[in-house]
Amino acid sequence: MIVRRRPGTALVTGVTGQDGVYLARSLVADGHRVVGVASPGSATLAARRVYLDGVEIEEADVRDAAALACLVEKAEPDLVFNLAAFSSVGRSWAEPELAVAVNQTAVEVLVAAALDLRARTGREVRLFQASSAEVSGEATASPYARSKAAAEQVVRDARDSAGLHASIGRLYIHESPLRPATFVSRKITRTVAEIALGKQDRLVLGTLDVVRDWGYAADYVEAMRLMVDLDVPTDLPLGTGRPHSLRDLVTLASEAAGLADGLSHLEQDPDLVRPADTPVLVADPEPAAAALGWRAATRLDELVGRMVRVDLERLRSGVEERVDYL
Repeated sequence: MIVRRRPGTALVTGVTGQDGVYLARSLVADGHRVVGVASPGSATLAARRVYLDGVEIEEADVRDAAALACLVEKAEPDLVFNLAAFSSVGRSWAEPELAVAVNQTAVEVLVAAALDLRARTGREVRLFQASSAEVSGEATASPYARSKAAAEQVVRDARDSAGLHASIGRLYIHESPLRPATFVSRKITRTVAEIALGKQDRLVLGTLDVVRDWGYAADYVEAMRLMVDLDVPTDLPLGTGRPHSLRDLVTLASEAAGLADGLSHLEQDPDLVRPADTPVLVADPEPAAAALGWRAATRLDELVGRMVRVDLERLRSGVEERVDYL
């Protein structure tokens, strides 16, 4: 059973990421006090403040265990959404220690702090851990996937042994106009927009044949909120269940940018292929539908069209961040 919780205090790590922004805005709109955690001196924070009216920003490095624990003690949240992550699978091969520190060790600190807060105040603290579909794919050897899987186990142990109300969402790929250009989806939408405006003449990618389940971040944060409202915490895959290849995404983006033949601008570079990858990664949407009554509402053509339109406006106006881009 799900009963929407009364407004309280929500702590959101990774608040400057796409999920953090959409989630924080949703919580603020419903009357919650939102404390958002951002990396100290982050250029992303400076850019994303335009989206975070009403959010109390706390600058803290999630790798600093003492600072993170102190922040939980100070904020006394009813809800903790851990969205902070080292989220690049490709980069994790080059920086495995960083992936572990952000994706696993920080979770251990948050779980311990939530349990300490419950013991000190007697109040229930509910936690949502953002995990990844990569932990169950064929690229589970990546440092990213291993660190996310280890974090899942930390959360389950706290739930099973200490009774922490902690749920895990295994998130399939989800996008928005706020996705950084280092991710292939945004690289595609930004580049086709540049090609359409005569600022670029080619799009360089690795493999085009991987099949993924792409959804819209604004849909997914509502599933996160529903999960913390469950009477009994659980683990769920969160995705659309609709398979598309990377080639499909390029085609849709090109059409949205008004390019007659977007694939003619495409160039493949074998150096951009990951050391290990999962050919097909698509969610089963039925568990989330049964447990939450939730299904991803936004189709890929709608999502990609939105991203391309925003990138075209960014290039025309020179304004990278604006509330109406959401």
